[in-house]
Amino acid sequence: MYDNVRIGRWCCALAFVLLAQSANSASGIAGNTTIPEKPSPLPPLALSLRGALAAAVDNNPDVQLYKERVAAAEAQVRTQFGALMPNVESNVQQSRQVNFLGKLGLSPTRTDPFSIFDARANGSQNLFSMSLIQKWRASRQSLQATEFEAEGRKYDTMASVALSYMEGLKALGMVKTHESNQKIIGELLGMLKQRQKGGVATGLDVARLEAQMANEKQMAASSRYDFEHAKFNVLNLLNLPYETPIAFTDQFKADASGYESSQTAIEEALAGRPEVQAQFSKVKALELTYSSITGERFPSLVAQGDFGWIGNRAKEAVETYSMALLLRIPIFDGGQREGRIAEARSNLRQEVLRMRSVLNQVKMEVHDALAALAAAKEQVALAQVGLQAATKELDLAKERFAVITTASYFEITNGLTNIAKGKENLVNALFQLNASRTNLARSTGTLHALD
Repeated sequence: MYDNVRIGRWCCALAFVLLAQSANSASGIAGNTTIPEKPSPLPPLALSLRGALAAAVDNNPDVQLYKERVAAAEAQVRTQFGALMPNVESNVQQSRQVNFLGKLGLSPTRTDPFSIFDARANGSQNLFSMSLIQKWRASRQSLQATEFEAEGRKYDTMASVALSYMEGLKALGMVKTHESNQKIIGELLGMLKQRQKGGVATGLDVARLEAQMANEKQMAASSRYDFEHAKFNVLNLLNLPYETPIAFTDQFKADASGYESSQTAIEEALAGRPEVQAQFSKVKALELTYSSITGERFPSLVAQGDFGWIGNRAKEAVETYSMALLLRIPIFDGGQREGRIAEARSNLRQEVLRMRSVLNQVKMEVHDALAALAAAKEQVALAQVGLQAATKELDLAKERFAVITTASYFEITNGLTNIAKGKENLVNALFQLNASRTNLARSTGTLHALD
């Protein structure tokens, strides 16, 4: 809730800045006497993972598109339900006529002009139609399928935002790693230059360390671009201006909870994945569509009637009415109905096969996410042990190099290489762990609980 409020306030500030820029532009065009001012920078946005997920649900165009599809499906339900409701219409007619009596078998003469006034209301009601009832029920199932598809699109967008957020944290972690390495190399470089002045170290040793420093700077620059790339992905998914400065406020989690068994995770996925529910609804909708077409074979019952006033003039009109009860019995339509039944039957079988494919895909994604999470946990543990060993190695090498003037410089070089590799391994392992958390939450349909 706090993240939503904060993002809402930021959007208000953004609107104010854009409005002020538009006003300044308009005044400059009107007066043409002032030097255009530099546009005000956009206010920074502090973005947590949960806040990014909430903003994506509210702002992403693909999510909004699926909401419109839901609205269209709701309108279709109302249309099908309207076919079951009474149909009433009215008309008022005032006409002036001259008729030829010969067409009625009378004398071939023309009548004098006369007027007809007719005001009438007509109504009809389907009392029983199996086809219309099943069509209405099928439209309701189609609505549910569309709603679940919209939920699936929302989850896909949230997963994309979460993974882009993790990419940004990884890039920031790499930047910090390379900057930390530069600091260590800078300290050792100062020590080595002092040794060089004393004739203990050589210019080659200094050149090697300076080359290592340049390499770390280059990798830091590359990581800063990776962060910019991840930031642009997040802004694109949140439908925000690309000039927006954002700061990722969350950090990588070093641990992740799993499931007691893969069967538990699969059961939760089958119950929570919107794709599964959408496919079930599609199968049910096609079953009802098939039933509605076969229902056209059955008789239907319709009530019709009209009531109105008719006469030569409105003030002389008299009341008339008619009522009828129609039993419509389908007999033969040239085989069109049987063709539509065969088509509906095939469509139903196709959706049943897709249901099997969806279930297999969900199960595979859950198993893969669980395996990835287990591997990521192991990688984090090994990376932490490796970084501790590399840190100890570098500390001992620095101590030996500072005390023993004849100590080999290559011990420090190896220590620097190992600690740089250890830090990178830890950042990569933490990224894999948190990306696996996201993929597992997506595969089990629990992204709403991701933090």
